[in-house]
Amino acid sequence: MSRPARPLALITGATRGIGLAAARMLAARYDLVLTARHEESLAVTAEDVQNFGAQEVSTVACDLLDADERHDLIETLTSIDPPVQVLVNNAGRADSAPIVHTDEALWASTIELNLTAPFELARGLAPIMADLGWGRIINIASTAGLKGYRYTTAYSASKAGLIGLTRALAAELARRGVTVNALCPGFTDTQISADAIEVIAARTGRSPEDAKKSLERFSPMGRLVKPSEVAQMIVYLASDAAASITGAALAIDGGEVAL
Repeated sequence: MSRPARPLALITGATRGIGLAAARMLAARYDLVLTARHEESLAVTAEDVQNFGAQEVSTVACDLLDADERHDLIETLTSIDPPVQVLVNNAGRADSAPIVHTDEALWASTIELNLTAPFELARGLAPIMADLGWGRIINIASTAGLKGYRYTTAYSASKAGLIGLTRALAAELARRGVTVNALCPGFTDTQISADAIEVIAARTGRSPEDAKKSLERFSPMGRLVKPSEVAQMIVYLASDAAASITGAALAIDGGEVAL
């Protein structure tokens, strides 16, 4: 089966950062289901993407850290027609702490949101894509899953696990018309980085400007990644042009991992 004229794309964490940028860029060629925790922000985002050519936009408020809410979401998604054929697993958290302060609650919540939720969504939707003979699963991982950073044991482990999930599922679905890929942004100009900058400034006494520079220095380009740069790759991987790309973990990091 070839790509439908307007596939239905699900984006988690759709109201800000990479998720919002992806929703805007997919809007012209894909119908959208947007999820996030808060109905109010979803309503604003749904109205926003109309300005980018969206035709059909649905929203579902869901806290992906809540197992019951995840179950209800997946039950809804697996029963709708037309079905979801593009899954963008974007929602995530990136709390940082030294290993001695990474307690069971932090570990469990990070793994649940960053790894278990994408797994459960893929488990629900991938069989439908495979039966239809066309689908795209795009997981937003991180350079932390490729190399690790200090004070991010839970986050790095969750993103490394997401890359492993990507590769295993890609191998399983390779002959079914479904591609599965991971994007691994470096430090990106999103709320997660803004929160990290605030923590660095508070812990070190540095100014927010100096704290931001400490993140920018990870990139050989000396800047944060733009959400739109990651979103452009999402659009490409969701297209027929990327039909032969599967099982990849693509770094978008200004050369941080490679150089």
